[in-house]
Amino acid sequence: MVDQSRAALVTGAGRGIGRAIAWALAADGFAIVANDLHEGDDLATTVAIIREQGGKAVAVAADVADVDGHHKLVTRAWDAFGGIDCLVNNAGVSVAKRDDLLKVTPESFDRLIDVDLRGPFFLTQEVARRMVAAPGGRFRSIVTISSANAEMASLDRGEYCIAKTGLSMMTQLFALRLAAHGINVYEIRPGVIETAMTAVAKERYEARYAAGFTPINRWGKPDDVARAVAMLASGALAFSTGEAIHVDGGLSVRTL
Repeated sequence: MVDQSRAALVTGAGRGIGRAIAWALAADGFAIVANDLHEGDDLATTVAIIREQGGKAVAVAADVADVDGHHKLVTRAWDAFGGIDCLVNNAGVSVAKRDDLLKVTPESFDRLIDVDLRGPFFLTQEVARRMVAAPGGRFRSIVTISSANAEMASLDRGEYCIAKTGLSMMTQLFALRLAAHGINVYEIRPGVIETAMTAVAKERYEARYAAGFTPINRWGKPDDVARAVAMLASGALAFSTGEAIHVDGGLSVRTL
């Protein structure tokens, strides 16, 4: 039995990358507060599998875009296991419709920024305040899942690129602010990961992989991202903070 004295709050844990992260952290000794928008079958499955394997987990449904609800969300998460040692900002949405940059609507832009950038910023702020006020002896971290689009432009999802670039700067800002309190802050930039979010462009990416899209030429899997999160949360890179870890099969490597 692993030591589950540490606790992690994982947003967007109902499926895909978030579920894989919750499972990986649980296997590595974390009690899990699994968050998603609704407390339905998806979130229940994430929690049930952890418990079946001898771990500790609770489900807490909340909308990360609801900044006014963050205090309640973090209080419930904090109280579930007596603190939070790792926050994983994973919850996010894609564009309402992949289309020309000149057709982006204010409604689509505002929705995406609210969920993918504004929500994570203020949730990180709320958790960081609690961490600073309750220093402990264990390694503590905040890990934000951004995207290869933090540095690579995609004209058919401009608002998504802007949000992910913002998350990258958010990571550096919180890394600087929290280092003196022993809280390490990281960003993970996944490439093309096989999830429900990328299913709408499956044929497009399949064609690219057939032509040799990335040096490690296959779809990324949620587990690829989850293993990177678990490594960072473990304290294996304790002398690094503010770093962006690419989990993209080499997509971001520049060639000449």
